[in-house]
Amino acid sequence: MLKYIVKRILMLIPVLIGVSIIVFLIMRVFSPDPAPIVLGQHATQESVEAWREANGLNDPIVVQYINFITGALKGDLGTSYYTKTPVTEEIMARFPATIELALFAIIIASFFGILIGIISAVKKNSIFDNAGMLLALVGVSMPIFWLGIILIIIFSGTLHWLPSSGRIEPLLRPMHVTGFYLIDTLIAGDMEAFVDALKHLILPGVALAMYSMAIITRMTRSSMIETLQQDYIRTARAKGVSEGNVIRKHAFRNGMIPIVTVIGLQLGSLLGGAVLTETVFSWPGIGSYTVACILKSDFPVVQGVVLLVATIFVLINLLVDVIYAFLDPRIKYSK
Repeated sequence: MLKYIVKRILMLIPVLIGVSIIVFLIMRVFSPDPAPIVLGQHATQESVEAWREANGLNDPIVVQYINFITGALKGDLGTSYYTKTPVTEEIMARFPATIELALFAIIIASFFGILIGIISAVKKNSIFDNAGMLLALVGVSMPIFWLGIILIIIFSGTLHWLPSSGRIEPLLRPMHVTGFYLIDTLIAGDMEAFVDALKHLILPGVALAMYSMAIITRMTRSSMIETLQQDYIRTARAKGVSEGNVIRKHAFRNGMIPIVTVIGLQLGSLLGGAVLTETVFSWPGIGSYTVACILKSDFPVVQGVVLLVATIFVLINLLVDVIYAFLDPRIKYSK
């Protein structure tokens, strides 16, 4: 197992190099020159050239990439063109908000997706199965931004149950410890702030979770139906094992491998899908910040964010592979 993990970690290197090259070239080739955007429309040609020279944009593109990747290996992703703040600090200030939203969404998606999928498989072709598949179809078909707007109209604009934007009321903002408001408010023992942070999290979390829940529901149903048709399931039933134990101890565990794969991939994709959700709900995370930086051609920030998300995505896939071995003893990573 350890040998396999080391091998997969080493495989991270060419993947991340490829990602860094692609995003570097896209930002340099297809994005507008950041100098006029930063300095303004009335900047002189001399000031534009001086700014480009100061930020290394007049160097050959190969030299620029080498400087970027060398700094990244040292933990230095550069400095934002606009705030003059190190990119690492900019990302770390906003990343906890995105991680908190993505984790909340994947918990919702996994719980309800697996639950609905199991019910649909056990009650195949029943009204419960049809209702579950209809919900999954709606979840797959509905755009995140449209669902977000509908949720805001219903639960914030009409019913006034939940807030429509932000992470927490400004006066209730907790002292920064982890950056995760739910955890920070509990550490501070402020239940009022915890409830408020949870209320702010519900609408964007549900909007972000809907698509993933639909995918997990479909995969769970398909995997469970296939597993329930196996010989060992019929044997367990013939021995008089209760239906609940058959489903929990025999069918569900053996059907979990493809479900774990989907959950892992969905968690990685939620980090990217959070862009639209954060924009609709004014969530101060890394997604909406990256969109703003793309529009402003803030090269260092965009490159740093993409590299970070790519690293997390690959590490999640590695974690999923390791979990396989615990779910299915037949899977060995000895080679």
